[in-house]
Amino acid sequence: MFTGIVEELGRLRARDGGNLVIDAPVVSADARVGDSIAVNGCCLTVTASGEGWWAADAVDETLSRTNLDQLAPGDPVNLERPVRLADRLGGHLVQGHVDAVGTILDPAPALRVGAPAGVLRYVAEKGSITVDGVSLTVVDVGADFFTAAIVPHTARVTTLGHRGPGERVNLEADVIAKYTERLLNGRPEDPTHEGGR
Repeated sequence: MFTGIVEELGRLRARDGGNLVIDAPVVSADARVGDSIAVNGCCLTVTASGEGWWAADAVDETLSRTNLDQLAPGDPVNLERPVRLADRLGGHLVQGHVDAVGTILDPAPALRVGAPAGVLRYVAEKGSITVDGVSLTVVDVGADFFTAAIVPHTARVTTLGHRGPGERVNLEADVIAKYTERLLNGRPEDPTHEGGR
């Protein structure tokens, strides 16, 4: 579980298909094989690490559903280690499970992102959404987009300050909204359950 508060702006050192090697002195300092680290909001498992770097494998499913397939050596990436139970929850609950890829329509500071309907159904004014692993508060929601105001600090320390129109970003809707919808829609009756006739 993550918070959407980016700890470090790392850089892709090398890539061989789905094997990614990332330069990141902060998050690699205590990284161990098997740990989770969010890369642009996508939870990946550490497969190796050394001084100032760590590596992970992104499977075909991950590459096809995120913007990680477009990364090239030298590209910056937003990085966050999982939250610890004693940590402050500065953003919102983020799973690191990317729902879809959106497109930057207008860059920061008045960020406008084109998003598919399957994600927008969970987006609400003043609600939360994760864009490339960054927890953002939604300003407005349109038929095929949402907006968020990016403060100078966030623009400086994340990829969002460097993204331009047409670039793809990973989107994760608020998990609480998804579970709420599921609960409100109910589930098919179980005929073995008492009263389910």
